[in-house]
Amino acid sequence: MRRFLILVCFAFAASGCARAPEVLEGYVEADYVYVSTQDPGLIRTLEVKEGDNVAAGAALFTLNRERALANYQTANELSDADTAASLAQAVAAAQARARLADLTLARTQSLYQRGFVSSARQDQDRAASDAAHAELTRVQVEQRNALRENRAQDARAALARTQLSDRSVASPASGRIERIYRRPGEYVAPGAPVLALLPPENLKVRFFAPQHMLSRFALGADIDLSCDGCASGLMARVSFIASEPQFTPPVIYSAQEREKLVFLIEARVSGASNLHPGQPLDIRVSR
Repeated sequence: MRRFLILVCFAFAASGCARAPEVLEGYVEADYVYVSTQDPGLIRTLEVKEGDNVAAGAALFTLNRERALANYQTANELSDADTAASLAQAVAAAQARARLADLTLARTQSLYQRGFVSSARQDQDRAASDAAHAELTRVQVEQRNALRENRAQDARAALARTQLSDRSVASPASGRIERIYRRPGEYVAPGAPVLALLPPENLKVRFFAPQHMLSRFALGADIDLSCDGCASGLMARVSFIASEPQFTPPVIYSAQEREKLVFLIEARVSGASNLHPGQPLDIRVSR
């Protein structure tokens, strides 16, 4: 009987009878997207609950709008298009007066050279021309200052409009609502997370491989996964291999462990899956 079993294993050695895949233990980890606000405020409404699946652009929550709305209305009221139009008319009128003064001065100078007018008249017309050009310069400076102020006010109005729009926060990506940290009525500071979103592509598998197995993994290579209750055919693609070893983490338990130093490896799960952060996994590695 013993000879028969030896012969059977020898006959099927090429198909892996004597070399079963090794198994490494790992776990699922997630890169959460923490959704926050750029401005402080009180949470007015919350449109989602933990466990909800949301699409990109879906409404998540809103902040109180009263102050932002008042700032927006004030900024729009201060924007004065009539002032710009009246200043443009004033510049055109000053240019016309300056041209007329120049023509009058030119005629007076011609008459003075022929002895028809006095030097006093020539001085008077020259002074009028200088005054007209000075007035034109003053109005042009006033117009430029008004235009700069209008541009600045338009920028303030645009900022107020953006701040008002930002009081309604939408989902930056498709995914599942994992945690909610603030509820309606609570104050939220700028940059403080209100909720945590988990896009499916942000799930990854972390495991540790001893040095003698490191050559079996390569960036971009596919690996086989299995877990309790998971469907068969679960795959992941290696996205990171640590360049330096570390001591075996205490959360990794294995009766077959032989080495104290291991290398961290991360892999992104391929396709849709029902994996959850913290869930233990087995990584099957061909010999």
